[in-house]
Amino acid sequence: MAAFPISTIRHSAAHVLAQAVQVLFPQVKLAIGPAIDTGFYYDFELDQPLVESDLARIQVEIDRIISENQPFASYTMAADAAITYFSERQQPYKVAIIEDLKVSEVSIYENGPFVDLCRGPHVNHTGQIGAVALVNVSGAYWRGSEKNTMLQRVYGTAFSTKKELKQYLQQREEAKKRDHRVLGKALQLFSINDQVGSGLVLWHPKGAAVRHVIETYWRNTHLRSGYQLVHSPHIGREDLWKTSGHLDFYEDSMFSAIEIDHTAYYPKPMNCPFHIAIYQQQQVSYRDLPIRYAELGTVYRYERSGVLHGLMRVRGFTQDDAHIFCSQEQVQSEVVRALNFSLDMLGTFGFTDYAVYVSTKPAEKYVGNAADWLVAESALKDAVTQRGLPFEIDAGGGAFYGPKIDIKIKDAIGRYWQCSTIQFDFNLPTKFDMHYINDQGEKKRPYMIHRALLGSIERFFGILVEHYAGKFPVWLAPIQVRLIPLTESARRWAADACQTIIQNDLRADVDASSDTLGYKIRKAQLEKIPIVGIIGENELQNQKITLRFRDVSKQSIVSLSELIQRIQDNTIGGL
Repeated sequence: MAAFPISTIRHSAAHVLAQAVQVLFPQVKLAIGPAIDTGFYYDFELDQPLVESDLARIQVEIDRIISENQPFASYTMAADAAITYFSERQQPYKVAIIEDLKVSEVSIYENGPFVDLCRGPHVNHTGQIGAVALVNVSGAYWRGSEKNTMLQRVYGTAFSTKKELKQYLQQREEAKKRDHRVLGKALQLFSINDQVGSGLVLWHPKGAAVRHVIETYWRNTHLRSGYQLVHSPHIGREDLWKTSGHLDFYEDSMFSAIEIDHTAYYPKPMNCPFHIAIYQQQQVSYRDLPIRYAELGTVYRYERSGVLHGLMRVRGFTQDDAHIFCSQEQVQSEVVRALNFSLDMLGTFGFTDYAVYVSTKPAEKYVGNAADWLVAESALKDAVTQRGLPFEIDAGGGAFYGPKIDIKIKDAIGRYWQCSTIQFDFNLPTKFDMHYINDQGEKKRPYMIHRALLGSIERFFGILVEHYAGKFPVWLAPIQVRLIPLTESARRWAADACQTIIQNDLRADVDASSDTLGYKIRKAQLEKIPIVGIIGENELQNQKITLRFRDVSKQSIVSLSELIQRIQDNTIGGL
């Protein structure tokens, strides 16, 4: 079999999916069907909702089409002729696409009896698609607008070989077991309530405990690493967002303005302008640089209801944000410093495998001069090289305002998640006329670097839940120790012991219920508590605690002080 890019295989599979649906449902109206990171999808307008049995029938038809080795043929068609062609076949979405293109001719792909509007590319024939599996069906508005028709989106995936497909499906099944939305509810970590608002997270005590540990560690490590912590408001005046350019280019992702004293204020979508405002409250000398501001700042962005997804896609979230202002001479060392800090932070949370990308200057629209871009791009590449990390160059993939490093972390089941970003910005310093005074007494424009380590607390928390399948390591667990007393006298001692543990800034509780010991242990296992301490008469007489560890068969008998010390030293049985 000829080697084709996976995106080409999946795009071809999307056409086969559409063909199969059209065979089984001749009145279907076809919309779009692109390849995506995990496979492909196609949007359909149908008179009836698709169910699991329909997907099974469609899968059979897909397999038949693949087995026929139907050649993919491409040709062009005059736009007017294509509009007529698709109109006659009652395909209004294809007509709308052609009309929006405003071109004289369009590209058409044909395989067997199936004809579609498409730029390609595709494999040579359907037999080269490899292995295909349908995954699920959901709703999707035409062109993403709730004002338009709700379509049915059928998702599938495709790989070159059946082995790769099998591995992916196994990973998918494992991912279902680790779904942070399911575990978040089962472990009482967080919830999202329609009465409060879609995409707005309610942190329950256990989830808030983990969040507190993450944020405390984040703040302490930033202070030790030369950052200054700042805090900024949740709203800002209209003029601020005009100056930053957000109202010109980002307004669709911003919530509506609030009028205060006849002035419009907007919930902040980003923290950057506030950090710049803090910088500008003083006359900055070259001796003051670099300045590193860090904030766990909650921002608000409008996301369509159809794309909201647990903690991974929300409307209110807390960015672990930082902005570095430095001179050209400091750029290299600051990028190295930020990269090392990022990797150390991710490693602390258990992530040591990465995919790293350096995105460079776009070919056309960008701000800043070429010399600044060269300095920034060189610093990014050199930093990754110094760290010994393999990386890919995303040529032209930088934002219009600056190049960047993106770090994707690999989780326990092999999925990659975008987390850390080190991003230069040549736009905002100019818009806000930022400067510092150099050693010659002249005004100079500082280099500005946006830097996020975790991305957002909400999304990173969701990643952590799925990475650990809810079984947080001891230092992160919402309840680190559950004490189970077996007698009335042991209950009193357990209550005092629990308070002592808590006074040492650890997290513990007592199960003093009348349930059996076996039931209590099982309950702790379901709650994924890492350490259970059993206190009976023998333990009480010896002032000891018998420890049982999550997923570890061995037990340990320790004093209360030893238990506290071992948790603080993170030396509990490899948990």
